Amino acid sequence: QVRLVESGGGLVQPGGSLRLSCAASGFTFSAYAMRWYRQAPGQERELVAQISSIGGSTNYADSVKGRFTISRDNVKNAVFLQMNSLKPEDTAVYYCNGGVSWRYWGQGTQVTVSS
Repeated sequence: QVRLVESGGGLVQPGGSLRLSCAASGFTFSAYAMRWYRQAPGQERELVAQISSIGGSTNYADSVKGRFTISRDNVKNAVFLQMNSLKPEDTAVYYCNGGVSWRYWGQGTQVTVSS
């Protein structure tokens, strides 16, 4: 059974930091690139960051470039999103995604940036 379980969300003030984690199981995690998406209320899901299967290549949405860092640990079967200098517009539910044809999704973790 494939599972992607996100954690680490919460309420943070503007300028603060959060580190999201996504624990994967049930598939060969190290064989697949992974992505973080986010979805704000009333908006479409947005691709935030992607990392290659062995972590050598990363890509970011322009809106988070220089503030967010995606990484992975193929021993622990986990992918991470370090988010710094958070802004209110980063408020969203964050999802990890991966696997064959990008078919696996987690349940999401809420990130709220507010003073």
